[in-house]
Amino acid sequence: MTHSRPPLALLALTAGAFGIGVTEFVIMGLLLDVGADLRVSTSAAGLLISGYALGVVVGAPLLTVATARWPRKQVLLALMAIFVLGNAACALAPSYGLLMAARVIAALAHGTFFGVGSVVATRLVPPERKASAIAIMFTGLTVANILGVPMGTWLGQQAGWRATFWAVAAIGIVAFAVIALAVPRDREAPEATDWRRDLRVLGRRPVLLGLATTVLGYASVFAVFTYIAPLLMERSGFAAAAISPILLLFGGGLVLGNLVGGRMADRALVPTVFASLAGLLVVLVLMAPLLGSKAGALVAVAALGFAAFATVAPLQMWVMSNASGAGESLASSVNIAAFNLGNAIGAWVGGIALSAFGLGAITWAAALFPLAAIGIALLTARGRISAVPT
Repeated sequence: MTHSRPPLALLALTAGAFGIGVTEFVIMGLLLDVGADLRVSTSAAGLLISGYALGVVVGAPLLTVATARWPRKQVLLALMAIFVLGNAACALAPSYGLLMAARVIAALAHGTFFGVGSVVATRLVPPERKASAIAIMFTGLTVANILGVPMGTWLGQQAGWRATFWAVAAIGIVAFAVIALAVPRDREAPEATDWRRDLRVLGRRPVLLGLATTVLGYASVFAVFTYIAPLLMERSGFAAAAISPILLLFGGGLVLGNLVGGRMADRALVPTVFASLAGLLVVLVLMAPLLGSKAGALVAVAALGFAAFATVAPLQMWVMSNASGAGESLASSVNIAAFNLGNAIGAWVGGIALSAFGLGAITWAAALFPLAAIGIALLTARGRISAVPT
């Protein structure tokens, strides 16, 4: 393999991550358009987000097990094909029920793509750059939030929401082609696998605790981010028109935090897991007073983005290294499902805090999650069966 090939292959994975990120989040900006066109309520249209998350949680273990004996490049190509078909089906869906089904189909590729892609990314670089390689791939997800989602929303508003899904399908076709050209074939034939053995790996105490750490860590982010617009408008005094530009700060924080977290994890994985979770805790505690002013709110939004994605590469490497070899792809894919489960739990708990105590309680409720995650990470570090490189 040439020295120039790994970065190109990583960019191919990043392209796939970008497309998947756009299709997951762009629906948020098109709920009113979809609801009006398909004659359903906005709340019913919102369930298209939940349906996608369910598809990720279900698809991650099932597709990873089903493709365990396939060459990893072939797995990635098959997943992008599912992604393209799912989004094309979204664009063609004549009814709400069929759109929901198409969303679930598109989501099936999500967890396994990031899970297997994480394993492939770590094979493309020297051992000391594994976490950074994962971070580079996840940059596609962060850029999807900054550029892809606003552009997809704009396109949907101008040309109809179906045009957005056609555009996302086209992105998937481009990603398929780039992966086919740039990602190297497996050097060795895939090992014979036993799904029962892989599931036993998932049952290891350190792997389970690592997955729980991911769920709790990311639940804190979405407990706040789900309600970021009312927080900025009612607590900080911003006008509705200011929300989208402010969210660019969040997106910038995502990109920077993702890359910094990956680099730090390469140097010292275990300390970075704790440092990133502690940083997230500090940001959430400080958000309550910072949101009281416009300047403080801008700092808080950028810091939340940074802290949110500074945890992603370390937590992904944390779970993969606890799985160590057998079951690594499955553990990696299930950890992506754990991120999505955290999203759902966080939004739910944030809503409970809002209903019971008001907007001011959301950040305090969110801060309980990384605190619990740090406690579980301590148990993981003490009780791991397989050694984690530090």
